[in-house]
Amino acid sequence: MGSLVRRRLTSAETGPAVRALCAWTPADVPGGGVHPGDIGWHLRFENETVVLWADDDGPVAVGFHDDSVLRVTAAPGADLGALAADVEELFAPGDAWVDGLPMPGWGPEPNESWLAMSWAPRPVSSRAARVEVSDAADRVLVQRSAFPNSTFSVDRWHTMNQSPAGGLAVDVLVRTPAGEPAAAVTGWFAGEGRCGLLEPVGTHADHRGRGYGRDAVLGACAALAERGASAVAVVPRSNNEAAVALYESAGFVTVRENRDWKR
Repeated sequence: MGSLVRRRLTSAETGPAVRALCAWTPADVPGGGVHPGDIGWHLRFENETVVLWADDDGPVAVGFHDDSVLRVTAAPGADLGALAADVEELFAPGDAWVDGLPMPGWGPEPNESWLAMSWAPRPVSSRAARVEVSDAADRVLVQRSAFPNSTFSVDRWHTMNQSPAGGLAVDVLVRTPAGEPAAAVTGWFAGEGRCGLLEPVGTHADHRGRGYGRDAVLGACAALAERGASAVAVVPRSNNEAAVALYESAGFVTVRENRDWKR
């Protein structure tokens, strides 16, 4: 093992990082940090970057800034102490949080936690359909309604799907009987026999409480299982009771509670 080298990759350069994350994704819910789908959703922004740490043997860790949180996943058996020391150099004093990497001298965030929830493949019934190019505007409409601060757009949908992680995306949409877009989920494949991820999940504000969100979740899970996913993960905030109830109704079970590391 040689010295650790850190590189900041443009969107077009992220192929090695995505492939490494796929190889490191376990069969069930990862312990935190970064799933290949997190990179895929991150790359809806054309100018975003991803950090890749490598030594003489290849990739050691992958991370990116998610607002004020640096999210990191390391290769199995990686030297976490050396990685944590290098990660420290990315922050100014007093900065931020880290997800997925224990930081010496830091502590778990006391005020916020996330539930790692897992879905096991099974036969399901769902009204969800795969999102085609002609559905992109409706897919975006659901996202903008479900998350009022969202800046998602048709252009960003195309950017996401054209990124090196775009081939992992499984995008589904549920419509009302009248054809209105009601709920949408983007699922992310990490390889056969590995755990997929749902990110994001949303229901249009005009169509909540009618089972459309559950249908979209089940449709995305089924599509991931059809591609060969061994399980599907979703990671809602633990205090988001509505989201947790939705996932439980779709058959998800809580595996663990995760907390970021805070300086």
